[in-house]
Amino acid sequence: MHDFSFAPKSKDARKQQQQTLDDSKQHHQQQQDNQQQQQPAKGTAAMPTVPRSLSDGDNGAKRRVERSASGSKKWKAGGKNSNPESQDSAFVDELGDMGTNGERISDVARPPAKPMDSSKEAFVFQQLDLDSYLDVPLPGMPGPQRGNVQIFRLFGVTKGGNSVLMHVHGFCPFIYTPAPANFTPSMLGEFKMALDKQIKETTSSAKDVPEVVMMVEIVSKESIYGFHATGKRPFLKIYLVQHKFINPARRALEQGTITLSKLGTLSYEVYESNLELNLRFMVETQLVGCNWVEVPAGKYKFRSFSSTPKPVSLAQYELDVAFDAFISHPAEDEWQQIAPLRILSFDIECAGRKGVFPEPDKDPVIQIANMVQVEGESKPFVRNVFTLGTCAPIVGSKVIACKTEIELLESWSAFVRECDPDIVTGYNITNFDLPFLMNRAKHLGARKFPYLGRLRNVQSKLSETKFSSKAYGTRESKVTSMEGRVPLDVLQILQRDYKLRSYTLNSVSAHFLSEQKEDVHHSIITDLQNGNDETRRRLAVYCMKDAYLPLRLLSKLMCVVNYMEMARVTGVPLSYLLSRGQQIKVISQLMRHAGQHDLVIPVHERQGSDEQYEGATVIQPKRGYYDTPIATLDFSSLYPSIMMAHNLCYTTLLSPQERSHLHPDDYIKTPNGDYFVKNKVRKGLLPLILESLLSARKRAKADLKKETDPFRKSVLNGRQLALKISANSVYGFTGATVGKLPCLAISSSVTAFGREMIEATKQHVESRYNVKNGYKHDAVVIYGDTDSVMVKFGLDSLEETMKVAQEAAEYVTSKFIRPINLEFEKVYFPYLLINKKRYAGLFWTRTEKWDKMDCKGLVTVRRDNCPLVVTLINTCLHKLLIERNVEGAIDFAKKTISDLLCNEIDISQLVITKALTKTADEYDGKQAHVELAERMRKRDAGSAPTLGDRVAYVIIRGPKGAPAFEKSEDPIYVLENNIQLDTQYYLHNQLEKPLMSIFEPILGSRAKELLSGEHTRVVVKRASSAGGNDKKSRGSIMSFTRAKATCRSCRALLPAGRTTLCSACEKDIDVHFQRELLKKRQLEDRYARLWAQCQRCQGSVMQDVLCTSKDCPIFYMRKKVQKDLRMQNEVVGKFDDSW
Repeated sequence: MHDFSFAPKSKDARKQQQQTLDDSKQHHQQQQDNQQQQQPAKGTAAMPTVPRSLSDGDNGAKRRVERSASGSKKWKAGGKNSNPESQDSAFVDELGDMGTNGERISDVARPPAKPMDSSKEAFVFQQLDLDSYLDVPLPGMPGPQRGNVQIFRLFGVTKGGNSVLMHVHGFCPFIYTPAPANFTPSMLGEFKMALDKQIKETTSSAKDVPEVVMMVEIVSKESIYGFHATGKRPFLKIYLVQHKFINPARRALEQGTITLSKLGTLSYEVYESNLELNLRFMVETQLVGCNWVEVPAGKYKFRSFSSTPKPVSLAQYELDVAFDAFISHPAEDEWQQIAPLRILSFDIECAGRKGVFPEPDKDPVIQIANMVQVEGESKPFVRNVFTLGTCAPIVGSKVIACKTEIELLESWSAFVRECDPDIVTGYNITNFDLPFLMNRAKHLGARKFPYLGRLRNVQSKLSETKFSSKAYGTRESKVTSMEGRVPLDVLQILQRDYKLRSYTLNSVSAHFLSEQKEDVHHSIITDLQNGNDETRRRLAVYCMKDAYLPLRLLSKLMCVVNYMEMARVTGVPLSYLLSRGQQIKVISQLMRHAGQHDLVIPVHERQGSDEQYEGATVIQPKRGYYDTPIATLDFSSLYPSIMMAHNLCYTTLLSPQERSHLHPDDYIKTPNGDYFVKNKVRKGLLPLILESLLSARKRAKADLKKETDPFRKSVLNGRQLALKISANSVYGFTGATVGKLPCLAISSSVTAFGREMIEATKQHVESRYNVKNGYKHDAVVIYGDTDSVMVKFGLDSLEETMKVAQEAAEYVTSKFIRPINLEFEKVYFPYLLINKKRYAGLFWTRTEKWDKMDCKGLVTVRRDNCPLVVTLINTCLHKLLIERNVEGAIDFAKKTISDLLCNEIDISQLVITKALTKTADEYDGKQAHVELAERMRKRDAGSAPTLGDRVAYVIIRGPKGAPAFEKSEDPIYVLENNIQLDTQYYLHNQLEKPLMSIFEPILGSRAKELLSGEHTRVVVKRASSAGGNDKKSRGSIMSFTRAKATCRSCRALLPAGRTTLCSACEKDIDVHFQRELLKKRQLEDRYARLWAQCQRCQGSVMQDVLCTSKDCPIFYMRKKVQKDLRMQNEVVGKFDDSW
């Protein structure tokens, strides 16, 4: 037997180890107190027994780690709950309900591939990913026949669930350049030879290539940029043998090194040399992401080990086909279905040293849990865990015990190859699990491990990448190559698509699933691993839950379906959606439509520009509280509609020279002074793309209403959302100055038209709906922003307001060019207009009942405010908008302020969280969360927050005038050390502005009364700042003071020798003892209630609670009660000593 002396993996929980020990000590102390305490006085209700500590140090039983006589650690179990089966959680029961899974590893393989006759049967599969490689040409295939050529690989799955690899031959990358004047077809050969020669002379890798330039032909094309009255012109289309020679060819053409006998030496402008190879291939073959591919009978050939070429992958079907011999089906009707994709979710448990984040060259991997599920099914059909050392069986799952770490790693790698997943997921697998496994295997010399892809004998490689996007910011990430498998990290999906206070797995699982991780505290992972089969079983269940939750999240949020529909709509590979930004999606669609209209895309040098343009307009808000219905009129898809209505496009943009040849009736002048031709002269390409997207979305929404199958409904919903996002991103693409094809004339014209339309809408509404025209009241536009206006028609009835608002929308729509459409969608009643982009109101779409309370721009939707602000503002808004009780809202605000200043607010409500996005040196000034992270790093580097984490902190009391960054502190540290909070900071820096923002429109100058008066009076306790965070505090006069014991009854100072009561109060010691005992039992009751609440949250009332989620307010409440109970135990204990 091996003695595996490992430390726990997680940095987030290692810092809780001391807390766990404290919990355990308190549990034993409470047990002793309960045994010794006397019966309560007559008439006093018996309180519930305090539950076991929320720590997992002893598993709630007499199980503990003891040292044997030889000094080695052994796991002891005793008591009625010593059997781990009796401690099983709800997750173990769920595993059992999934059915037995006692198969061997070989049984997890895909269903057998049925034999097919390639000469008689068409081959159909759904492609998921593609890449390219260089190899010798295959005889009988089109394209170059000498040297290494570009070959593409399509990975996918058949309807029967069989894996596929299709090699596509004969496609050559190409670029365009305008043919010089007087260029004739007879010059093509000379031009080809001159360019080929120049590339070989300037590029070392091209010297041994037989032919770099494969072919040059003359085609009729037109630049996409600008309107050209002359139409198409001759272009030279230059085919190259490999994609890597495109840049050398571009340099040779642009630098004027090509000499022709009849034309001399000329320089050439190059088009489409900066487009990605994979996208170029997909566009030319009409492939889109995740669509279905059909190869007709007789057009393909299967590979086998008895023929040449031999299979190079683990795919069940491997075939060769020419690039022009297969059919790419659009994702419509029957081709919208999704193949039975295999999704592998895994999680690792590794061991680190205390205070140090795990390092692959020092710390071992002890378990790897796996869940494999078919997309669309409800439960995983493979559930197993690889363990280092023996492990007791887990019902409904398979345990694979390994004697050595190398065996564990190589066995898991073999499992991945045998299982053959299409998608690999997990939580933070991209930046932790996969890189750790790769580096650990390299350190140990596990030579069979790094083969995680579908290609035989091709090792997976680890690299680093940097992604930068205006929408998503800059992120550094690691990439583990797994050819043929698509990584979908759930953490990256959530960070990209959702704004949350915390992104820990525990927090997001509670948020989306109302479920949390398994109840194993990280501080005991060492003991669990060093124990016996049963203890390692418990760790395995914990690991399996961490592999299961990402699958649940993928299913709950419909991530796979939504991402596949986005890939289909935009035409990019599925893998691009997490690794790339928005621009690649637009350029993909632009390339497809440009090719259909013989348009070519110029090369734009990606340089940042300081050029700016005016954005959307905002009508000055008429602030106030409106107790009458306020109608909202919204423009449907405003910016896409403007581009379609006014024909705004690259292809319709007029230069002064082109405009001089046109009649004024043939073009328009935009509000910012740019010119575009009208539809009758030329239909723009961008309007065509937008019409296609919006009409497809309309069809998808119509189909969604009729569809009854839940899975197909989810597919259609994902499709319509993808179409909406794609249409809205076209405008942003034209305004991105660092993009592939920016055009500020388009983006600035769009916003200029938008500003005009908002102002025109205001004028049309107010000029028609007034008393002069027979209406009851004068309509007033009280606010307008980007694509909507808020109108007060002056009517008290919701029904009348909705009727008039619908009429107004139709009237204003008639004043604009189609397809611009103003819609009436909702009424706010009542409505609180605070400022620009900040308002709240009850949202009505029907007269019977309001839909929701809608808030925009308020602290209720911000993540960098403490929960108290959100609770206070939400409650006040509820009283103002729903209860219509202004005085009640004022009273509640005053009561909250009073509780805050009197330290009656739980610390969980005062925790602020902010993301650590940069290092301390990169911030312009000192930030509270950054400085705290540095201090925590000095205390314990292994558990301190790292870049990308959200840091939780509170503001503590400090010297007068001290900045907030000196007063920020870890909430747990504050609880443990009884540090006082700076309540004045919370009042003036957290509550004041939000309160004033919602009460000033109602109360005016009276709103200031909320911050002064009787409710703000408080007795200030001076606390020693000797333990402060700054140098000044260590010299404070309070550091020279010391606390003295006082009487528990009259608070008089006690003389030496007395610990509880003075001589005057001692005669009533039994009364005082009963009072203190009651306080203790009240704390025990509160502690028990919190403990039970946490048990319900974790899904089991038969187990101890081990949650350490700092995102949950109950966690801090629990720690506070534990501290108070510990102190109260000490008080009661002093009575025992003196009585």
